[in-house]
Amino acid sequence: MPYFYAGASLDFNLIHIDREFAQANGLPDIILQGMCTMGLTAKHIIKNDHPSKVETFKVRFLNPVLPGDELNFESEMNNAEIDIEVTNQNGNRVLRGKATTR
Repeated sequence: MPYFYAGASLDFNLIHIDREFAQANGLPDIILQGMCTMGLTAKHIIKNDHPSKVETFKVRFLNPVLPGDELNFESEMNNAEIDIEVTNQNGNRVLRGKATTR
């Protein structure tokens, strides 16, 4: 997915598309672009509603998403606020965020 997203977003940072470069810079592998992870999270938030109902969406990236990672999205709604947490298949948190709806 990092290669496709790089083409769509024009984000050709080598940590996303060049394994040797990523590893030489301390990463275990190429990593998925943060905005792609955020987009997948937004898709989860709006899956049961219209996108226009989301008023704000803020995230904090906690760990990189690697090729082959399976992401698990958990959200909890409290009035107009949605707390969301994304973990990988090992239970490591990769993103934490909050959205507000109208």
